[in-house]
Amino acid sequence: MAQKMQRIPIDSGEDRPFNDGKGHLELVDTGNGFVGRATFEPGWRWSEHVKPIAGTDSCQAPHMGFMLSGRMHVVMDDGTEEDFGPGDVMIAPPGHDAWIVGDEACVVIDWQGVADYAKA
Repeated sequence: MAQKMQRIPIDSGEDRPFNDGKGHLELVDTGNGFVGRATFEPGWRWSEHVKPIAGTDSCQAPHMGFMLSGRMHVVMDDGTEEDFGPGDVMIAPPGHDAWIVGDEACVVIDWQGVADYAKA
């Protein structure tokens, strides 16, 4: 049986806010996996704004995403660090903290690790 073409607006799914209004995750289920558009406001930091929701010492979600705007600094539990910005594909395995660098909101399309991300 042939698959049907679909159009799924990203804002038609679930919206998960981060603590202190520092951003949110819009999430849709495509039937073949989840896709999220995360908006991280300046001042956002995983360990402050998502850790209380996740209940883990560091982010345990693997991420593979495309950076649309803004800049994010990621530090792995082993101390490895990397900056990501517009046009970058970000691959971050479980075990990291991250924060926004600068005064621009960071928007990321993420298709790995978002199904349970920031889920209360």
